[in-house]
Amino acid sequence: MLSKRAKYAIKTILFLQDHPELVPVSAKLISEREHIPYKFLENILRDLKTHQLVRSIRGAEGGYTLAKDPAEISIAQIMRVVDGPIALIPCISERFYEACAECEDEETCRIRKLFAEVRSEMVPILERPITTLAGKKDE
Repeated sequence: MLSKRAKYAIKTILFLQDHPELVPVSAKLISEREHIPYKFLENILRDLKTHQLVRSIRGAEGGYTLAKDPAEISIAQIMRVVDGPIALIPCISERFYEACAECEDEETCRIRKLFAEVRSEMVPILERPITTLAGKKDE
């Protein structure tokens, strides 16, 4: 399941992409427009900034802007920044692999095979640039 933290991070990046006329955008405005609790959003923005997906501009007219071209940002990137692995079970994660404690043989594990297939279908979609995201607002 997509965490609220990841959902809010995605909404924030999409808001910045869809509203270049407002950039730099204050966290307060993002919070109000996207219905994200302000304190929660501050923590998300800090993580996005640390991983160079957004940058902050100080001052009275300051706020946040995308740090990269939207064509270089994917949903998978955002999810990994805020939640870590995308894989639904740790034994199929490419970047955060962990063996399952109860698994006797990964090679014959039917659950692992099923979720490996799910991951192989899901990740390429999540790795598309956000600019190709279905439902993008028309300018």
